[in-house]
Amino acid sequence: MKTIKGPAIFLAQFAGDTAPFHSLDAICGWVSGLGYKGIQVPSWDGRLFDLEKAADSQDYCDEVAGVAASHGLEITELSTHLQGQLVAVHPAYDAMFDGFAAEHVRGNPKARQEWAVDQVKKAGTASKRLGLNAHASFSGALAWPYIYPWPQRPAGLVEDAFDELARRWLPILDHFDDCGVDVAYEIHPGEDLHDGITYEMFLERVNNHPRANILYDPSHFVLQCLDYLDYLDIYHERIKCFHVKDAEFNPTGRQGVYGGYQSWVERAGRFRSLGDGQVDFSAIFSKMAQYDFAGWAVLEWECALKHPEQGAAEGAPFIADHIIRVTEHAFDDFAAGSADRDLNRRVMGID
Repeated sequence: MKTIKGPAIFLAQFAGDTAPFHSLDAICGWVSGLGYKGIQVPSWDGRLFDLEKAADSQDYCDEVAGVAASHGLEITELSTHLQGQLVAVHPAYDAMFDGFAAEHVRGNPKARQEWAVDQVKKAGTASKRLGLNAHASFSGALAWPYIYPWPQRPAGLVEDAFDELARRWLPILDHFDDCGVDVAYEIHPGEDLHDGITYEMFLERVNNHPRANILYDPSHFVLQCLDYLDYLDIYHERIKCFHVKDAEFNPTGRQGVYGGYQSWVERAGRFRSLGDGQVDFSAIFSKMAQYDFAGWAVLEWECALKHPEQGAAEGAPFIADHIIRVTEHAFDDFAAGSADRDLNRRVMGID
């Protein structure tokens, strides 16, 4: 059995233009001071990381890892959440997602999609150079606008959408396989991979690709009223990354899962800082230990109410307190006897 690694923190929600959030060295000093041991790095944020350099230069990757190590930190994974989203964009979201892309491909969906695929592949190469074995991303979505079956969907629409999604991702997954790195899709509303069924639909179409895996974040399942503990029982062999994020769902007579178009503060379902929501993290960490999860427990801070710096400060001890140091011995070993086949036969009443 393996003890989960952590605490770690996803830097995406904290990067900014002012100290200590404006450079990798400075933000590493900040998170190390809070008690974190690992960082998940957003590959799109040039203030912290240069993906082009990382894909081309081992020296640069060694330098980045060295910066983290100088603060007692390890890089847990790279993330291409924004670029992965752009691998598959429904036209309804073209304008809203254009800002995720490099300026030279904006307004050109075909060029943007090709750029996104190249970016994700480069992240696979960079992950290999950094000695990482997992990578965090989004799947993108072609069927999401049709999540609710009204008007009635044309026959085969969802199937065709998943066929196309798989077609786009297969070459990327093959590249990651060449790099020895797992793609861990964050199972997330807004993505075609947003629950267990949709993940299975995709997995079937990529021929059960060994690199098509899962980033587990229970907060998104709370907001879908999905059993996030049973999810671990079903998919634990495919879970390669773990976002520790809390959420709450408090339906009323006025709104439920869909939220009534309200802001995050006013929604029945909303993300919260660790310990302020309804996620049973003791049960989750127990199952992670039971299933021998070998990765990192990474705080992804998002909260409708609390200041991010308070959330980050509270997150490290919260995760540390939940990590289970797995046992090397059974609790009743003190009463165990040595192997004795004759004794076993007598116990069973066999002559």
